[in-house]
Amino acid sequence: MNALAASVRDSNVVAWRNLMNIKRNPDLLLAGTAQPIMFVLMFAYVFGGSLGGGAYREFLIAGIFVQTVAFNSAFTVIGLANDLQKGMMDRFRSLPMSRVAVLLGRTTSDLLVSVLTVVIMSLCGLIVGWRIRGDLLDAALAFGLLLLFSFAMSWVGAFIGLVARSVEVAQSAGLLWMFPVTFVSSAFVPAESMPGPLRVFAEWNPITVYSDALRELFGNPVRVTGPPPDSWPAQHAVLYSVASALVILAVFIPLAVARYRRVASR
Repeated sequence: MNALAASVRDSNVVAWRNLMNIKRNPDLLLAGTAQPIMFVLMFAYVFGGSLGGGAYREFLIAGIFVQTVAFNSAFTVIGLANDLQKGMMDRFRSLPMSRVAVLLGRTTSDLLVSVLTVVIMSLCGLIVGWRIRGDLLDAALAFGLLLLFSFAMSWVGAFIGLVARSVEVAQSAGLLWMFPVTFVSSAFVPAESMPGPLRVFAEWNPITVYSDALRELFGNPVRVTGPPPDSWPAQHAVLYSVASALVILAVFIPLAVARYRRVASR
């Protein structure tokens, strides 16, 4: 128990240090909020008229939420890569602190950043016409699922950041794979509109399922036009979204911890 308490304490210290870095470099947070706001305005007002108008804007916001927290994993990627490049890992290794604190502190601080960005995106959504039409308990569950996904994606980012050899490589590696995964999904358009293999990938893509789960819980349209999707992930969106996040955590926490031990032992 003492070891667990020490790990939590050390992780909180590291998380506070990471948040102070963002305070001193607010442009990092600006970059994480400007892009999703741009996507909301572009899709809502440039493409939204031809895609369904007000109904499309309500359909869109859940996808923007999921995209935003997924892209926030870049904070973890770049933060860990920067610490590696500047020798901070050597400093951490020399201190009498828990080995897991560096990773847990980083993912915790980035989870708090995601909380702030979700608040900002919620306000932006309200401005363009998005509303929570379900009950408050379902809405709270939706935001909880969103933060669970954010935490899971941070551990993916932690592994990538520890594998990358420099901050420049980390910036590319942390975002390059996110674009196809995000856009081949129902975050912005229904998966049913995609051809063959892309449709199958989109239907099972966690981005799609999280977007559908949020729409269901918020009481927003699951599809702007046409019948509701009939795939298994769409029919069990909440269950599948929880399961996918837990699988991501089960895979990437051990990978990130093993990689950190390898890096810290050099």
